[in-house]
Amino acid sequence: MRLRVFHRTEYDYESPVSASYGQLYLLPRRAVGQEVVWSELRIEPTPDSYNEFLDFYGNRAANFSVSSSHRRLTITATSEIDLTGRSIISDDQFQSPTWEATVQALKTSDDPDILETREFTFASPLIPKSEAISAYAFSTFQPGRGLLACVSEITARIHADLEYQPGSTSLSTTPDDALSLRKGVCQDFAHLEIACLRSVGLAARYVSGYLETTPPPGEERLQGADASHAWLSVFVPTIGWIDVDPTNNCFVGTRHICTAWGRDYGDVSPVKGVIFTDARNTAMTVRVDVDHV
Repeated sequence: MRLRVFHRTEYDYESPVSASYGQLYLLPRRAVGQEVVWSELRIEPTPDSYNEFLDFYGNRAANFSVSSSHRRLTITATSEIDLTGRSIISDDQFQSPTWEATVQALKTSDDPDILETREFTFASPLIPKSEAISAYAFSTFQPGRGLLACVSEITARIHADLEYQPGSTSLSTTPDDALSLRKGVCQDFAHLEIACLRSVGLAARYVSGYLETTPPPGEERLQGADASHAWLSVFVPTIGWIDVDPTNNCFVGTRHICTAWGRDYGDVSPVKGVIFTDARNTAMTVRVDVDHV
């Protein structure tokens, strides 16, 4: 299984921009079952400075600056990814420990792999604590239930309770807002499930990436395939990180490509930055294609 990702973001400004400074998370990272065959970033106008680096979580990031006057900024990322090693969660793996045993392990274990996950049990800037979300989560996380059975159920509930509706929310929408509105985009679905999992003491992280644009014959098109996508990972001590996509009510398989992960969207937003201009209006267009090689 090999996929090619094409992601172009274009900004058109009504007045000249004297300088642009940006940080990008557009280059897929190496992950379990995912190998990056090649990738490249192109920025127009040509940047005065450009630097690629690995961030705190091992994600591939890039900084750039453009100091020449411009009225259009174009950022194009192209990558080829091999997903041959990606596996689907098995029936044996589904027989996971209870969620309470997992929470206890996260609190008390001195295993280095478990210690590294603890920061993902806490609230983060875009996923604060919430009594309403705790109440929503605990109706699924009943005593003695297996962790992955609970994860599967809460994923299905979020998928059923929220309507996928592009444009219905913004980057400042909180998980509480999404739960109240009962609609949102993939970021909102992922943030809400992460909030649910953390509220009961589990470790969950935000994952940014892409979906296959054209589905295989006989399979349905997934929601969010025309833009960058988001889902989450939950930590299971006996298995490791398990990825799940509440927007599409599924465990992640060979149609998802991981770019980066962090505490929430704010850690890994694909494009962010600062511009210097008198322009009041900016037109942004995004094109994403993910197809078989």
